[in-house]
Amino acid sequence: MMRSLFSGVSGLQNHQTRMDVVGNNIANVNTTGFKKGRVNFQDMLYQQIAGAARPSEDLGGINPKEVGLGMSVASIDTIHLQGALQTTGVQTDLAMMGTGFFVLKSGGQSFFTRAGNFGLDNQGTLVNPGNGMRVQGWMAQNVDGRQVLDVSRDVEDLVIPVGSKDPARATTQVNFACNLDKRLPELPENPTQAQIRASTWRTAINIYDSFGEEHVLQVEFTRVPGVNNSWNATVVVDPQSGVPTNAAIGLGEDAPAVGAPNVFNLTFGNDGLLLSAVDGAGNESGGEGQIVMNVAYDVQGTTPGDDGAPVRQLFTLDLGEVGGYERAITQFANTSSTKVVEQDGYTMGYLDNFKIDQNGIITGVFSNGTNRILGQVALASFANQGGLEKAGENTFVQSTNSGLANIGTARVAGKGKIVSGTLEMSNVDLADQFVDMIVTQRGFQANSRTIQTADQLLQELLSLKR
Repeated sequence: MMRSLFSGVSGLQNHQTRMDVVGNNIANVNTTGFKKGRVNFQDMLYQQIAGAARPSEDLGGINPKEVGLGMSVASIDTIHLQGALQTTGVQTDLAMMGTGFFVLKSGGQSFFTRAGNFGLDNQGTLVNPGNGMRVQGWMAQNVDGRQVLDVSRDVEDLVIPVGSKDPARATTQVNFACNLDKRLPELPENPTQAQIRASTWRTAINIYDSFGEEHVLQVEFTRVPGVNNSWNATVVVDPQSGVPTNAAIGLGEDAPAVGAPNVFNLTFGNDGLLLSAVDGAGNESGGEGQIVMNVAYDVQGTTPGDDGAPVRQLFTLDLGEVGGYERAITQFANTSSTKVVEQDGYTMGYLDNFKIDQNGIITGVFSNGTNRILGQVALASFANQGGLEKAGENTFVQSTNSGLANIGTARVAGKGKIVSGTLEMSNVDLADQFVDMIVTQRGFQANSRTIQTADQLLQELLSLKR
């Protein structure tokens, strides 16, 4: 008689636990990155009234007789299904698509979360603004003037120093490409200034010195009188400056000295492609490969050297590949135009903005037009993510059954990708939870009826003495 009472009690208690989990799921229906819980039941111990008997020659086998003693909670699982994504437009909001967790640090302890509602503190550190935990990743390192990410190092705090300076960089290389119109009029042996102007194409590009000051590089192409497919070019830096910059150009590895020629000659084949170049000193390029010349000019305002002259700034002028046309000077019967002109210098700038791509790479956008890698967000995965322990505030901690955290980059080793400007919503399905609530309520009611009925039976037993 008493067994049914205790079975009913276990049913009440454990259905209450299930209702607690359902209630927590519904309460967190709008919690960023929340993963719903699920309660699984199992039956409890059994009291054996009679054991099983094996078959004999005269009788068949007999099954055991057992009375159950109620039920218990087998497990409370965390369901790590993907939540829907909500677009926010906030660049520091990050969502995970696929497997993985963001890594947070509070002091020396690591936490893991799917809630990517991050922000910057007053030191530029990427944090969870709700609890101050710092987002972990790898900061880029400067190696020979390049920003390099070494993800084999231990993770560290991510700092995005908005407003920090980006130092100026002098121009070291100019990739120059244009088309010289074959149809420009031929020059006579003794051309007039008007005829020269009619047969000249001039183009210019801005370059920078070591201070980040802007200069104008002007290249002027003029047909060689009486020679087909041949052009003379003159290089000038700051043609409108009142102080001469003494620009000079030449083939070879040495920097052209002050007073060296600032002219060179180009020859094209009958197919309109570049054949060769000759500098003002008579040095000729080879018959193949890139034609690269050295250009030097004076930078005013610099500390004079031992000879009292200003510092000479040096850069290379890449005219393209012999026989090439994509990124080279050509001579076709088409309007003269500058197709591709690139240079690698820039003035000083400030970090205005940043962006985070699907690999978690943080790229800084500077006011001088440059982009630079600042760092990369780290992700963690586990052999058994269901074994993680919930630590509150949308975080998990590692447990003995979750396995060690495998920390790496997005889209590597099974980790998902990062979507910037969005947040992952809770994966709670209200319809599913309401149905589960009804089932739980009915189970609770049924167990309460079991206790009531057992109590009535006991009451009938006690009334026998009357």
